[in-house]
Amino acid sequence: LGAYVLGQRADDGARCTRINCSTLAARASADEPQRAVCSRNDAIVDGMTARGYEREFADAIFQQIHGFSEYGFPESHAASFALLVYASCWIKNHHPAEFLAAMLNSQPMGFWSPQSLLADAERHGVLALRPDVQRSEAEVTLEVNAEGSLGLRLGLSSVRGLGQEVARAVAAGRPWRSQEELVRRAGVSRAQLEALSVAGALDSLGQSRRSLLWSSGAAAQGTADRLPGVVTGIRAPALEEPSALETVADDLWALGVTPDATALELLRPDLDERGITTAAGLAQHQGSKVVVAGVVTHRQHPETAHGAVFINLEDETGHVNVVFSVGCWARWRSVARGAAALAVHGRLERGQGAINVVAERVEALALGAPAPASRDFR
Repeated sequence: LGAYVLGQRADDGARCTRINCSTLAARASADEPQRAVCSRNDAIVDGMTARGYEREFADAIFQQIHGFSEYGFPESHAASFALLVYASCWIKNHHPAEFLAAMLNSQPMGFWSPQSLLADAERHGVLALRPDVQRSEAEVTLEVNAEGSLGLRLGLSSVRGLGQEVARAVAAGRPWRSQEELVRRAGVSRAQLEALSVAGALDSLGQSRRSLLWSSGAAAQGTADRLPGVVTGIRAPALEEPSALETVADDLWALGVTPDATALELLRPDLDERGITTAAGLAQHQGSKVVVAGVVTHRQHPETAHGAVFINLEDETGHVNVVFSVGCWARWRSVARGAAALAVHGRLERGQGAINVVAERVEALALGAPAPASRDFR
């Protein structure tokens, strides 16, 4: 929208013609914007002062236009992007489940990972259910959940190593009574059977996930070229149930996301004892000093930020934008760049509706489980 605002300011303040304003906007977005925009300085400032504006104000307006020339792009691009943003926001607000399903079915794409998209949707009341061989299609689908609200069901193709072809065969062949039947009729391999078991997609068969994982090797022998019912070794011994953190690790391995609790959510009692504020709690935080913690989703180092580095942390309540000065990044770079999750001690900064944490000290945060990979310096 900057190109449009640029032209409007020149038009309203200096009585530029529409042709001149369009030329100015185009020059501000060209390969050599500095010289092109500077050449318009007298016309804009003189025009504004002739209309009664103070010289200081006219200079300030021109400096804003001049600054825009460092990163601007044509009005047509801005208008197109604005329409996409508006339409996306409208759909997300009025049809959040449909929006999330479309986003997940379009992966890989965009700025946010599937885990962040799932977590944001759940914070806005959209429940995501794990894949199920009795209910899932190959892709993400909409489903009314037990509470009567519209949620979504993760697709079978989201299971590690399953692929579209096998996922569609499983969806088309239901109902399923056993692992051996999945192997015989849908051509599911041992590795795929193991991934389905770990992902919880076979929970409807009435056995624990570890028992299903145990019996996957034997069940995988029940291929179509063998007589049914002759496979032995399917019955698993009594096995210990996984811990909550082990379940998080299993979900990330099998699905790449955690449909249920995250590691941060499970660690919250310990984090509370350490005085760590949640992302949602920052708005009510008293005092300028604060400690926040979360999984790193992004690391960014924009050329226009004068050396500052930005890290986005995510906990179970939302996101925290952490700003590293040049000196702080130099001091804590090895930790801040390498750790999957961080605890950041810093100064709370509020302004123009945004809340940032200016980092002062950083430490790696042990989660007890893996974390989704961050998207760094893209």
